[in-house]
Amino acid sequence: MKYLIACLGNIGDEYRNTRHNIGFVIGDALARDLKGEFKVEKLAAVAHLKHKGRTLVVIKPSTYMNLSGKAIKYWLEKEKIPMDKLLLVLDDIAIPLGTLRMKAKGGDAGHNGLTDTIIKLNTSVFPRLRVGIGDDFARGYQSDFVLGQWTKKEEEIMIPRVHKAVDMVKSFTTIGIGLTMTQFNNK
Repeated sequence: MKYLIACLGNIGDEYRNTRHNIGFVIGDALARDLKGEFKVEKLAAVAHLKHKGRTLVVIKPSTYMNLSGKAIKYWLEKEKIPMDKLLLVLDDIAIPLGTLRMKAKGGDAGHNGLTDTIIKLNTSVFPRLRVGIGDDFARGYQSDFVLGQWTKKEEEIMIPRVHKAVDMVKSFTTIGIGLTMTQFNNK
């Protein structure tokens, strides 16, 4: 079985340690955990990983967050991966800092990367792992917040959550979304 794990973020050093790039951080941690490495390919950095007899095609789109759907659609088609074997990993300001929530479908919740993916795939019915980055920003400063650097206190909370997110991704590929949600959501 083959899965596409699309870890969302923005390329470039200026975005390296920002809240919006938590998807990239989780993708990197997953590649380290499964002893793989990313190579720059068309529209994304790509790592082909193995886990319990499954192939995980992990991408970090190079299209920038707001155009993530283009890379996701390309790699789904190139690898011939069905929609139910796609998992997006992305930041979410609507859930508390450090909360990990997997869902089988849903709206975009105002997330531009998710909006573009829904438009490009012409559906909102695909799994996603939402990573809470908190909402500690003044009204009108959402963009500054998500593109801002983690504080030391936030990093202390998020580092163990990255490892838990890696476990959730691996679980998704082995026991499926339903059991993964039961086992991990809100824990």
